[in-house]
Amino acid sequence: MTDHKTPRRRSLLKGAALAAGAMSAPMLATAQTTTTLRFQSTWPAKDIFHEYANDFANKVNSMASGKLKIEVLPSGAVVPAFQLLEAVNKGTLDGGHGVVAYHYGKNTALALWGSGPAFGMDPNMVLAWHNYGGGKALLDEIYKSLNMDVVSYLYGPMPTQPFGWFKKPISNVAQLKGVKFRTVGLAVDMYTDMGAAVNPLPGGEIIPALDRGLLDAAEFNNATSDRILGFPDVVKNCMLQSFHQSGEQFEILFNKGKFNALPAELKSIIDYSVQAASADMSWKAIDRNSKDYIDLKKQGIKFYKTPDAILKAQLVSWDKIIEKKGGENPLFKKILDSQKAYAERAGQWQNDYMVDFKMAYNHYFAKGAKKA
Repeated sequence: MTDHKTPRRRSLLKGAALAAGAMSAPMLATAQTTTTLRFQSTWPAKDIFHEYANDFANKVNSMASGKLKIEVLPSGAVVPAFQLLEAVNKGTLDGGHGVVAYHYGKNTALALWGSGPAFGMDPNMVLAWHNYGGGKALLDEIYKSLNMDVVSYLYGPMPTQPFGWFKKPISNVAQLKGVKFRTVGLAVDMYTDMGAAVNPLPGGEIIPALDRGLLDAAEFNNATSDRILGFPDVVKNCMLQSFHQSGEQFEILFNKGKFNALPAELKSIIDYSVQAASADMSWKAIDRNSKDYIDLKKQGIKFYKTPDAILKAQLVSWDKIIEKKGGENPLFKKILDSQKAYAERAGQWQNDYMVDFKMAYNHYFAKGAKKA
């Protein structure tokens, strides 16, 4: 007897198979491999700088949708802070977060991305020079000369750093003579030339050294970091405004082999995460630094403007340093010439176009200002 339902059964079975295939397709599409990169910052876990490193990683992780994950460890978790570059180069770490000036012992020219007055450029202008004025190619040239196989991104224009925290505030250059002081980069040379006895300690070692009397004074970076590190617990005077590190920024490093192995999509996500993190960091810095500055004042910390005589002395010292280093290191001079040409053009534009914001601030907030 012929089964008249057979063709219909076959059709149903075929349809069921197609439906099952359609249902399984999305499930197969979601099966993907996650590339995990282990990073280390050069900052203690409690520092806002380590928070910035995590902010960058979180942006990458979010946009990568599970295809790439960056995990950030604090300073010292794998290597000491000042050994980050070598660790990333060797592949001990897949990447890291720090500042270029920390590597200046390998080539003094590296300090020019952080130390000194940068011919009058502010931090954002230094980043403009780096990204559009030839600085990135010059940094790559230095790393290549050092056989450092890394991919470097600079981002995050830092606010001008204080002259320093002093157990006794100083009013002239002569009072710096013999002061045991902490700084890094070519600021070491600047403060040494001005008479201080300098020790370039990592950030996490500053407060214990101050507390034990191994240092008389020190600088780190900003109101938030300085408060978190514990400066107010051991020093009560902070002098604001300085040219020793007035245009610094952060550096994100990748091991070149690990970076090159990533697909183009993930490289683009990293590129745009750097840009997004740079803007976000600068906004967060304004918000957090201003709050902590007020809180430090409430705690009884005394803030002083660095006298103009000291600021001018810094510029004189810097001139001597760059003349000497430029004569010793062709790359140093090459970078200086590039910065100077860019600063002359961009600085003229900025100085001519930008209004004096202090005038408006004083109109509304200075004592005796007319109320609206």
